[in-house]
Amino acid sequence: MLLENFRPQSKLVTEATVVKAPRFPVVDAHNHLAEPFGGGWDHQPIQELLDLLDAAGVSHYVDLDGGWGEEILDGHLDHFKNPAPDRFQVFGGVDWSKWSEMGDAFPDWAAKRLRAQKERGAQGLKIWKPLGLHVKDQGSKLVDVDDERLIPIWEMAGELKLPVLIHVADPVAFFDPVDETNERWEEIGEHPDWTFTSPPFPPFMHILNGLRNLIQRHPNTTFIGAHVGCYAENLGWVGGMLDECPNYYIDISARLGELGRQPYTARRFFLQYQDRILFGSDMSPDLDAYRLYYRFLETDDEYFNYNTSEVPAQGRWYVYGMYLPDDVLKKVYRDNAVKVLGV
Repeated sequence: MLLENFRPQSKLVTEATVVKAPRFPVVDAHNHLAEPFGGGWDHQPIQELLDLLDAAGVSHYVDLDGGWGEEILDGHLDHFKNPAPDRFQVFGGVDWSKWSEMGDAFPDWAAKRLRAQKERGAQGLKIWKPLGLHVKDQGSKLVDVDDERLIPIWEMAGELKLPVLIHVADPVAFFDPVDETNERWEEIGEHPDWTFTSPPFPPFMHILNGLRNLIQRHPNTTFIGAHVGCYAENLGWVGGMLDECPNYYIDISARLGELGRQPYTARRFFLQYQDRILFGSDMSPDLDAYRLYYRFLETDDEYFNYNTSEVPAQGRWYVYGMYLPDDVLKKVYRDNAVKVLGV
């Protein structure tokens, strides 16, 4: 039998709680609305999206797909933000491709572009994972996350009071050899371009230490570490960053599988850092996916699939609920986002 055909049926008799709506209104602080991430909601009627968010109990939605060009940013603002200003925020970005042609002038140009994005209506800056993995300067040299030439961008974000949601590394297994020991072997097989084995890519901890250096260097800029600070496999390390950097927050997007397989550690982490954690899904607007998150956060259900797919997409394991107390849930669902994003 091929592994891809393996469909074991658990014989455990456990609770299976259906959480149709969250206990408190939710701010989804990390999601997408454009192809390929969000199913092309920018081409569908806005009312359909609002109805889905209402059904999911999502009061506010952060769209990270504003990009860096006026056409895309204006398109997202016109389609989402302007018709429903109390429901959406749209983040801008950095056009790294300009570095090769602009040379030393690039960082200041990118900082000025950020100011222009805010003037058009952007309410934050999204940094995608090419920084640290693919972005190169005019000399074709790979740029580190904490490259000092980029200081003008981060300082501008702080001056403009724009939060920076930053994603610089994927799961640790993506950086490991793709062999029989890799716990995400199937996922990498489906997405071979997600492999970042070192060499030729930088080691995982080189990238994460660069992230820590960057955030420590800019205490007046608010940073949100995507996907549990890009290191959900090591909550002790993430907690250390939160202790060191009061300007640092994290979201939990697309890491239910990692958090849910370490429920005791994760629950202690949520209780300790309850003022620094933002809800995010990164799953596009999907009612069933939202309800899985609510089940994980609110119930003590045991050993359940963390994906809506038949086989868990990120690894062949199941998760356990954290049954967080109401005061913590309210902060994670909404209050922390209100503080950090000003929604």
